[in-house]
Amino acid sequence: MRWTLHGERSIYASPWLDLRLADVELPDGRRFDHHLVRVRPSAGVVAVDGRGRALLIWRHRFITDSWGWEIPGGRVEPGEDPAATAARELEEETGWRPGPLHHLLDIHPSPGLTDGIHHIFRAEGAEPAGEPTDVEAERISWVPLESVPELIARGEIVAGSTAAALLYLMTGACRNGVEAG
Repeated sequence: MRWTLHGERSIYASPWLDLRLADVELPDGRRFDHHLVRVRPSAGVVAVDGRGRALLIWRHRFITDSWGWEIPGGRVEPGEDPAATAARELEEETGWRPGPLHHLLDIHPSPGLTDGIHHIFRAEGAEPAGEPTDVEAERISWVPLESVPELIARGEIVAGSTAAALLYLMTGACRNGVEAG
């Protein structure tokens, strides 16, 4: 049951997002305006050490007024490779430089509302590079992957891309040469 898109128009646009109205038609012939948000892609990284821990940041998100552990990440700049974005964001937000990066998976966090895509990478370790230059975190810690399900259950991991990336890592599929993409 594929919807037909007859066109769309911008209601509001900024460098961060483009709020649009799409003229859509359902397979049964009903036609209506559907709100959607177009955004630039983002990239994040899970740096994992040899002890089964991931480098995470503890931060507050004012929109949901919530605190939680997240993987470092940010917007992909025009012309920038998502892997370069992931590496840059890890260093800016944590002060750690990533080891070799491998594509882990791509996430569409809310495909019924936005075209946003999060490119997630895995880094084989990280080394201290100095102080964070983009201070978004109250804490930066190496968190044991085995604690992820409990952290999600307690509401300490609420970001969907972070939860998906960490749980995917825990499946072991990415260590067996199987990666999404």
